Amino acid sequence: MAVALPAVVEELLNEMAAAVQESARSKEVFLFSRLKFVFGSSAIQALDLVDRRSVTLISSPSGRRVYQVLGSSGKTYLCLASCHYCSCPAFAFSVLRKSDSLLCKHLLAVYLSQVTRTCQQLSVSDKQLTDILLTEKRQE
Repeated sequence: MAVALPAVVEELLNEMAAAVQESARSKEVFLFSRLKFVFGSSAIQALDLVDRRSVTLISSPSGRRVYQVLGSSGKTYLCLASCHYCSCPAFAFSVLRKSDSLLCKHLLAVYLSQVTRTCQQLSVSDKQLTDILLTEKRQE
């Protein structure tokens, strides 16, 4: 990951990726329980988003990448995995303002969908990606 998460989270995600790659189901269950220990109820909510295939990687020819997560409320949030950012209110409040969470459920879902290889993919033009980003900015 380009910008390091706290070491324990980064190690946990790396171990989960290895377990998925090895198809080690029992190890995955153990790691998911550790994930719940670290993130609490956000882990369950993030796993639900992954199970519902709510995470889409949007990429453009220039190499820009943004993740779109369809939240449980039906609202779509933009996540930038490269800098650990989500446009949801919970991220602004719990992660940035109060510092009582490492990630929101949407950003955790992005990382989990990468690990489990369940992220949907969408290629768009650079102009379309710019429009997506500008639309999100206007909605804030």
